Amino acid sequence: MSDVTKDSLFNDRLMIAQPASGYRFSIDAVLLANAAAFIPAGRVCDIGTGCGIIPLVMAYRNPDIQGIYGIEIQKRLAEIAMTNVVQNRMADRITIICKDVKNMSPDDMKGPVDLIVCNPPHYEQSAARVNPRSEKALARHEITLTLPDLLSAAARLLATGGRLMMIYPAGRTPDVLFQMQHRQISPKWLRFIHTAPGKEAKRVIVTGVFGGGAGATIADPLFLCDKKGRYTPEVSAMFAE
Repeated sequence: MSDVTKDSLFNDRLMIAQPASGYRFSIDAVLLANAAAFIPAGRVCDIGTGCGIIPLVMAYRNPDIQGIYGIEIQKRLAEIAMTNVVQNRMADRITIICKDVKNMSPDDMKGPVDLIVCNPPHYEQSAARVNPRSEKALARHEITLTLPDLLSAAARLLATGGRLMMIYPAGRTPDVLFQMQHRQISPKWLRFIHTAPGKEAKRVIVTGVFGGGAGATIADPLFLCDKKGRYTPEVSAMFAE
């Protein structure tokens, strides 16, 4: 694959191939993977896995996670993800499936899963300029996967009591909470992410429980950088070995 770059995390302990000019993972994926890595779960599914970054980071962070499925609709990205899994010697723990999650059932993963993680398209198709590169467009805009599509798939694939954790624009929090509750996924934990103290929240990580009850916790905010523009200690630790 001559059109990919080779990048690394955790002092070269995790090597990541990703498109040189197509969709590339952002810090959102690292934040989500670190938040989800130690949630008690037997079987995990990452919807829209891209190059496989979230399953790879979760598996690296938590050796006890043995069954992770990465779902990716785009064939080229799925092939890159498969390569990353093999090259990082995690093929016994991570399985990549190239399929539209809207057409999936629990049987595709040998049964319901305990945890779904997702860094989905953040923009409605009409809400922002659509990137002319289709790979980026599908990853960023709700072209093949809308928020209702995602949450309907999550409700179908989760075991009762299973969790959904996703990262999303903070401004769309009401949409997420409404759509989750509409599908019997009870919002239980939210954490807002700010670029720095004094800045408004840009992202939110939301965790919901399929078939859960009422009541939610708002966690302390996460600040990416301090007032001098340096990563905060909490974020720096996410990139440490």
